[in-house]
Amino acid sequence: MKHLLTGRSLYAGLLTAAAMLAHNASAAPRQLILIIGDGMDEQQVTIARNYLKGAAGQLLLDQMPLRGASQILTIEDKVGGKPVYVADSANTATSMATGVTTSRGRIATSAGDDRDLGTIVELAQAAGYRSGIVTTASVTDATPAAFAAHISFRLCENPDSMVDITYHDIPLGDCSPDLKANGGRGSIAEQLAESKVDVILGGGSKHFAPMAEGQSRTVAQVAQDSGFQLVNSTAELLAAQPGKRLLGTFSKSTMPVRLQGEGGREAEEPEPSLLNYIHPYLGDVTMPEPMDCEPNPEFAAVPTLQQMTDAALQHLSRDNERGFFLMIESASIDKQSHERKPCGSIGEVEQLDEALASALAFAEQHPETLIIVTADHSQAAQLIPEVSLFAAYPIPTYSPGKVARINTPEGSRMAVNYATTNFMMAEHTGAAVPVYSNAQGVGRIPPFIRQPDIFEISRQYLGL
Repeated sequence: MKHLLTGRSLYAGLLTAAAMLAHNASAAPRQLILIIGDGMDEQQVTIARNYLKGAAGQLLLDQMPLRGASQILTIEDKVGGKPVYVADSANTATSMATGVTTSRGRIATSAGDDRDLGTIVELAQAAGYRSGIVTTASVTDATPAAFAAHISFRLCENPDSMVDITYHDIPLGDCSPDLKANGGRGSIAEQLAESKVDVILGGGSKHFAPMAEGQSRTVAQVAQDSGFQLVNSTAELLAAQPGKRLLGTFSKSTMPVRLQGEGGREAEEPEPSLLNYIHPYLGDVTMPEPMDCEPNPEFAAVPTLQQMTDAALQHLSRDNERGFFLMIESASIDKQSHERKPCGSIGEVEQLDEALASALAFAEQHPETLIIVTADHSQAAQLIPEVSLFAAYPIPTYSPGKVARINTPEGSRMAVNYATTNFMMAEHTGAAVPVYSNAQGVGRIPPFIRQPDIFEISRQYLGL
């Protein structure tokens, strides 16, 4: 299990994009765009495709010239820890950002001994590349944080959430060693505010409102003093000053999603009759009423993922002779699945597909641009028969867990099931996730990789 401990194993003779296209100082600017669909496994892609394009249609994702799979890895929180087969966004983003496999909850820090791990963003910046982070989550959330911050626990997002973190009175963690007073780097928001990242866009304004540790300035003011221009609306984003570093937070926390179940509906439990409780072949089962997906009225108040992507590409590429690394995350594929809201996840896959369109258009004008699209982990949603195969017998069978029956634009109906837990939130699953790329030709990105390989592919492509 050595690869689990180091996280930097590659297949013998692995040829990456960098091996195919060696970088040097006189070459044209080189860009790497990593697009992450949080929780976007094959089930999520299929559900979104069915709804958005029809069963016989294609997303832009489906038209990418390279398609493979990535194995997800995580370990116990101790040196030499055993493998853990279901991951979270913190450790998976850390794998992609650093090439090291760590434990759940950690942000660019090692399992057990809590060492800071160098990220692809930091390496790129040191080599003269610009860098950007775009997300529909809070910019302090696990995935974006792993590329530009180092902390022992993902929920330590601002100076007021560093000690004795609880959820419904359940103790979750403590980041006391990460306090600046104890020699640490401070909260995630403080680290982002003091970072050299050129563009940071997403939600999470509430994390920049508290006073910075030991100071009489807010974290937002620290960011301004560090050279960021702050924007908080779509209009301000579009009018942002070129050539100046950019920090945009467009909602207090996670940004609103595009679609929702009618009236905010989510998946619901089937209701077996009393007779069915006595014997599963008897009585009947009442299934949840079908729902339509509808626009979320809150979505209009924030920029789309595509608008943030376009702004980032414009700012990062302007007068740039070296190139850049840009991470783009569609975060609420995962977050809406936790809440068992398939319409929200569908809208987020659509947002990712639109951001990909912008990335591909940029790459067409800038040929030295490698695009990688993947997910951090798989999620709870399953596409199940809307009418059971056993209904003809007739046997009143039903899927355990909660079910959403969605009316589709094709005039048909999809059933999406969430059955990973009976808790208030659905849980991740442990399957491999898809990888897509604009790289063509054998040898650039293999059809099957392990998640830490994404760091190595990125590092070598940029010549770092």
